Amino acid sequence: MSTVIGFKDADITSGEGIVVYGLNMEVSEGDLVYIVGKVGTGKTSIIRTIIAENKLAKGSGHVCGYDLAKMRSRDVPMLRRKLGVVFQDFQLLMDRSVESNLEFVLKSTGWNDREAMDKRISEVLEAVDMQTKAHKMPHQLSGGEQQRIAIARAILNSPEVIIADEPTGNLDAETAEGILQLLMRINREQGTAIVMVTHNRSIIDRYPGRVFETRNETCTEI
Repeated sequence: MSTVIGFKDADITSGEGIVVYGLNMEVSEGDLVYIVGKVGTGKTSIIRTIIAENKLAKGSGHVCGYDLAKMRSRDVPMLRRKLGVVFQDFQLLMDRSVESNLEFVLKSTGWNDREAMDKRISEVLEAVDMQTKAHKMPHQLSGGEQQRIAIARAILNSPEVIIADEPTGNLDAETAEGILQLLMRINREQGTAIVMVTHNRSIIDRYPGRVFETRNETCTEI
């Protein structure tokens, strides 16, 4: 199994100062990894470092073949093509349809063949059971449906890793369970690694994986 995310003795910054010292983390293809910890202990800062939103302060970090310490701004879009990111608040473009949201991502990551784009959009909507919602606007969808579209968006480019930051935080228990089952199916069937930030320990009990905990300016596997 090849390593898709690797940090060695890495200091993680929030943008204002270092929040995690000496991070050592290795994520391989198909892994299910959780990051847990109290609010403000650096969980989201680690995510932002993985997606090259925050600079690596010290140490080494490699994500999907890219060296974070040597990242040039023009390389960032290519790195993000290899990542799928799912946020707690969905972050859909509210002024355009579901189909247009997905098309926007494809165009911004280098797709330009209309037929190929239409085919890929149909495939990902079917994968998340949203094939009838292509022409809906986000405000016409429930929270759970919006998160399914966000997951469809995340898998458009067949990413090596899905980064999920509290993906069920704004959902009721039943809807959240459906989203978790969808993510686990993608992990199992497609072999896509998942790194999930969560404060909900019951998720880990139901869907066991490796667990890293942030506390006292460190992040270690428990």
